[in-house]
Amino acid sequence: MANKQGTLQQIEISVENREAVIKEYAPMVKYVANRIAMRLPPHIEVDDLISVGVLGLIDAIDKYDATRGAKFKTYAEFRVRGAILDELRSMDWVPRSVRQKASAMDGVVQKLQNKFGRPPEDDEIAQEMGISLDELFAALNETKSMPILSLEDLGIAKESGEQQSLLDCLAGKGDSDPQTQLRLNELKEIISKAIDTLPEKERLIISLYYYEELTMKEIGEVLGITESRVSQIHSKAVFRLRNKLKSIIAEEM
Repeated sequence: MANKQGTLQQIEISVENREAVIKEYAPMVKYVANRIAMRLPPHIEVDDLISVGVLGLIDAIDKYDATRGAKFKTYAEFRVRGAILDELRSMDWVPRSVRQKASAMDGVVQKLQNKFGRPPEDDEIAQEMGISLDELFAALNETKSMPILSLEDLGIAKESGEQQSLLDCLAGKGDSDPQTQLRLNELKEIISKAIDTLPEKERLIISLYYYEELTMKEIGEVLGITESRVSQIHSKAVFRLRNKLKSIIAEEM
């Protein structure tokens, strides 16, 4: 991400040094907020997301424990992203109609998956729903802005029974025990396996978009397809991932 955000300098991370850290990591906050905003309705103001992201950065500064070996940049990005997503959830910005549409598609996909013993094709889903392929792609595009999974959904229960946030695990909190770390590694493996189940082109687009940080247009140029086609494939990949992760988490946790 350095090529997109610029190179962050080494800087002491402490509550006392908060203002300097906020100034140094402000471009990262803006970058994360703009990336999230790209998948949101136009009435969501980017500046509002940036403000919430700064609060997430301050929270990261307050809770970061350098002695645990975690990189502050990685932890701060998760805190910023988590703060923004929490704010969006509190706003309930996803219309009820979109949630209902996503739920209906989830049910159809699960039904066809059980019937065929494999992920259903686009035309099979459309036929089962009684809609055209164009209508299916439009519905997928509407639902792609829904979070794939809440970070809190990946919380880890400590021996006391208290739920521990994945973010606190990433921070390397002093009360993290070997069992917690083992569970965190298992969760990373779950996410990795879910991505591996995607068809090759969907997996590639997920990698280019979320890991290489390319735009839809740039991915289209790399793959030799239109930007709208990239968006369609990305929407399908997000839909598959959401369903796969929900089913795995239900089984594992």
